[in-house]
Amino acid sequence: MTTVVVVKKAGVVAIAADTLVTFGDTRLGSRFEENSKIFKIDTPAGASFVGMAGTVAHFPALRKAMEALPKDQLLLGSKDEVFDTFTRLHPVLKETFFLQTKEDDNDPYESSQFSVVVANATGIYGLYSYREVFEFKEFWGIGSGRSFALGALHASWGSAKSARDLAVLSVQAACEFDKNSGGPVDVFTVKLKK
Repeated sequence: MTTVVVVKKAGVVAIAADTLVTFGDTRLGSRFEENSKIFKIDTPAGASFVGMAGTVAHFPALRKAMEALPKDQLLLGSKDEVFDTFTRLHPVLKETFFLQTKEDDNDPYESSQFSVVVANATGIYGLYSYREVFEFKEFWGIGSGRSFALGALHASWGSAKSARDLAVLSVQAACEFDKNSGGPVDVFTVKLKK
């Protein structure tokens, strides 16, 4: 699992993640392999940073699927654009990358099997397995360490000055207490459009 957070404060958006990968009881830290859980994708509106939680197999599949979309279909600047883009990506993930969509017999929709956060100049967004999209006003987190990260974000919101500081601090808290999260912390920032 992992910890990924997005934060919006003082005109800046930040996304941060831990860099530990786990396989059952085995830990693969950044000393042995670069384990970035955030990737940059260029869209017509500018750069977006995408972070995800779930099986390691999702990372290259989602990155390659997004890079293969025609640029005019790769839109991440609003809740509706995120929904539309990931709806277009779903069949690509199934057909090209063999995504298994079944979680439960009573699923209302096919699952994409991952949680994603997006940070860009328009804000911070979260997307869950049935393509539910949220636009967060201040911050959010995903992954196994999210509870620790969210607690740290909530407790530090008033005293921290920058989105970057909050994002790093919250992932560090998760790395301290979540057995499936570990440093160092990757962090990226973008200025919000006015």
